[in-house]
Amino acid sequence: MWAIGLHRGAVEIKQFFRQRDQAIFTFAFPIVFLALFASIFRDDMEGTGITASQMYVPTMLASGLMSVSFQSLGISIAIERDEKVLRRLRGTPMPPAAYFFGKIWLVLVTGVAEAVILLAVGATLFDVDLPATAGKWLTFGWIFTLGLTGCALLGIAVSSLPRSGRSATSVVVLPFLLLQFISGVYIPSKELPDWMLTIGSAFPLKWMCQGLRGVFLPESAASLEHAGAWEFGRTALVLGAWVIGGLVLCLLTFRWKNKQDG
Repeated sequence: MWAIGLHRGAVEIKQFFRQRDQAIFTFAFPIVFLALFASIFRDDMEGTGITASQMYVPTMLASGLMSVSFQSLGISIAIERDEKVLRRLRGTPMPPAAYFFGKIWLVLVTGVAEAVILLAVGATLFDVDLPATAGKWLTFGWIFTLGLTGCALLGIAVSSLPRSGRSATSVVVLPFLLLQFISGVYIPSKELPDWMLTIGSAFPLKWMCQGLRGVFLPESAASLEHAGAWEFGRTALVLGAWVIGGLVLCLLTFRWKNKQDG
């Protein structure tokens, strides 16, 4: 299963990068928004001495990671199901787990590439300060791993919602877009109404943004958070819960064929 899963992952990665427009848009999306915010907000954020580029790098990174996991898998798997790709794969000797293992490899490779490209652009073009201690990089590592895994599992689960491949983009992109606004990606969490924060706190994106801000921003910036602290412990609990909950949702909801196929 592991060997077949690795081979399947290589196929998934080749297919992704062969679609050049999709690959370019995927990696360019957070960079373009970072450039826009860094150009529009030239002054220090709320008099903290923190530049807009430094403030938005962690949130754009969190949004980019959810894009290559939740959004990408939610749409692509729904299309593959509609085009009978999943049905044909299920009829082969390939272990079912190898299919998901291949998707995990795709998400991992694109997630790492997304992070490297965004941080390289931020550091070279926008003078973004990268973490200077091993402890912060370790924190970055577990937030990256838990967040990417939880969002990927949630994407696999949500892929069963669209009734067809043509409706998959609308079904997946709309909730992702809404989550970006209520999770502190574009608007500081302290500026959001309490009811929006409550809804956003139920999903992993909010905690990925908050945790990554704790990695890239100085300790004094914690006062900008709604809770006045980075809450790394709570971030780990929520993201870990989404990993477990996402796995349960996948087991309960995943289908190899559309309902109308019987």
